[in-house]
Amino acid sequence: MRTLINKAGAQLIRRRFTGIADLTATLYASLVEHLERTGRLRSRPFDAAACPDATLADIAEDKVKWFLGIAGRERQYPLREDTPPAEALAHLNLLDAGQLTHAAVLLFGRQPQRFLLTSEVKCMHFHGTEVGKPIPSYQIYKGTVFELVDQAVDFVMSKITRAVGTRALGPQAPVEYELPREAVAEAIVNAVAHRDYTSNASVQVMLFADRLELWNPGELPPPLTPESLRAPHASIPRNPLIADPMFLARYAEKAGSGILDMIARCKQAGLPAPEFRQESGQFVQRLRRPNPAVTPQVTPQVDSGRNLLKEQTLEELASALGLSTAQVTPQVTTQVEKVLGATANEARSREELQTATGMIDREHFRKTYVEPLVTSGWLERTIPDKPTSRLQKYRLTAKGRDWLVGAMKRGAK
Repeated sequence: MRTLINKAGAQLIRRRFTGIADLTATLYASLVEHLERTGRLRSRPFDAAACPDATLADIAEDKVKWFLGIAGRERQYPLREDTPPAEALAHLNLLDAGQLTHAAVLLFGRQPQRFLLTSEVKCMHFHGTEVGKPIPSYQIYKGTVFELVDQAVDFVMSKITRAVGTRALGPQAPVEYELPREAVAEAIVNAVAHRDYTSNASVQVMLFADRLELWNPGELPPPLTPESLRAPHASIPRNPLIADPMFLARYAEKAGSGILDMIARCKQAGLPAPEFRQESGQFVQRLRRPNPAVTPQVTPQVDSGRNLLKEQTLEELASALGLSTAQVTPQVTTQVEKVLGATANEARSREELQTATGMIDREHFRKTYVEPLVTSGWLERTIPDKPTSRLQKYRLTAKGRDWLVGAMKRGAK
């Protein structure tokens, strides 16, 4: 018995109590202390808590470098692009006692969904006004929060209709989408940045014939309500450590003005103001699409009666980008034309080409547009023997110029 008492005594904390109430309070305090110590109970936001099993090796150095570059240009962020990842994460308060936080993984992780399975975004396109199967177009996007936003925005913009103007005022024909790109991007940023990452649900982006709806887990933090979003309001981010880097990269604003800007842009486009509601633990944003009867000149797909030149051009573009003809959407064609057009008169750096397209995610732009166009012979490097040189630029080839000239002629017709 003495041996048992000695053994147990080394593993227990002794407390005195005077009654049942005292015993209950002491046990409760001890339980809370244990849960906090083991990470099962959080007193801080989820994004600030340590991500179990994640190490610095799970952080993509190129993603940190990309962020530091864009944050420096957009917000004059003081850290240089070559700042070591550990130092950059510490400066952004993304370490918890030396361990990676959930925010660090979501912002710069090599595979964020390995640690947070439901941090993906599901994008669906329905031809009707209700959810129904089979779903004509369904994509599940993975990656960092920056990549999720870029991919979801590209999905929506590639599905909605657009009107192409003339080149009377410049070398590039203006393109107007039925939904303002800035409004679409703001809604998607809201869904990704402010969702509840402890939920087993994912962000859903659903495009219907009459509207765009975004559902994200989690309700508005008090005292915000769907009605209060329509007036000037404070910014109360659910995930402050995620929101801050997204502000620095100019994906979001801190002043709570993003929703108001979305409303203003929709009104400027002649659309109803966006609608907001909370439903079954989800925050829902709805942007109304214009009545198709009002814009008959805008078509969501290439006319089936296109001539032989257009047919050949579409297939040539699909081949260059490694896509099927069906995958070459108007958005893809426009981005390719912008890339080639930027190099029409002089060689341009990757950063300059990316700026010309308005795309933000560096890796997505490089893999989806620059590399395929170089491989296909539409663009060529000015320093071919050093592909990763910081002085690298890209110039238009004769093959690329032929396609660009054809595209400009078709746009002028």
